Amino acid sequence: MTATNRSFKYLDALTTAFVVILLVSNLIAQKVCLIGPFGTGRWSLGPFAVSGAVLLFPVTYIFGDVFTEVYGFAASRRAIWLGFFGTSLLYVIASIVIALPSAPGWRNQQAFATVFGFIPRILTASLIAFWAGEFANSYTMARLKLLTNGRKLWTRTIGSTVVGQAVDTVLVITLTFGGIYPVRTLVNIILTGYALKVGYEVLATPLTYLVIHWLKQAENADAFDRHESFNPFSFASKNSLDA
Repeated sequence: MTATNRSFKYLDALTTAFVVILLVSNLIAQKVCLIGPFGTGRWSLGPFAVSGAVLLFPVTYIFGDVFTEVYGFAASRRAIWLGFFGTSLLYVIASIVIALPSAPGWRNQQAFATVFGFIPRILTASLIAFWAGEFANSYTMARLKLLTNGRKLWTRTIGSTVVGQAVDTVLVITLTFGGIYPVRTLVNIILTGYALKVGYEVLATPLTYLVIHWLKQAENADAFDRHESFNPFSFASKNSLDA
């Protein structure tokens, strides 16, 4: 049985939640926050400079794991493209609204532009990094599931995040800040953000296990992408769903 022949109770709700979390992450990503230090004395680490999106964006990779594990790569591909177009729409509409004349007496134009005025370079970097990172995550998840024959879920949830977040973090930081900050600073931001995102996934593994187990039971589905096309631009699904 293929994914296209099945209807699911929770897939649409999960996809909607994924897109909402992605949009919120993009809205808070522009603030660079200091976190830490952690520990005391010579064992103290930090403070670290990270984007505000670190608080929420890693959750999208957990969603990617759930989509791929339960519903298959095709469902993840659909969610990624919806998130991509949703984020693009946010950028376009925000730019149009900023450009429109302000009503008399409305004095918050500068504040509004600061929050919603996405710099074209950041916009491009975010979209490219999100697209590449999410597909790397889902592809790795699907391939590892075939290699392990569905066993040892933790190797897939963590392994896919290690790959996907590496692609995403390197791309978004390099494309956004390359040529602006020295290489040492870029490496620090990349390593810090990457470590936090992967750590986030590791800590969330028990919850991911519970969600995936519950969904497999509720949806009576467990996708194996044995015959799936992993082309991100192909929308024909051939993966098998094992009850």
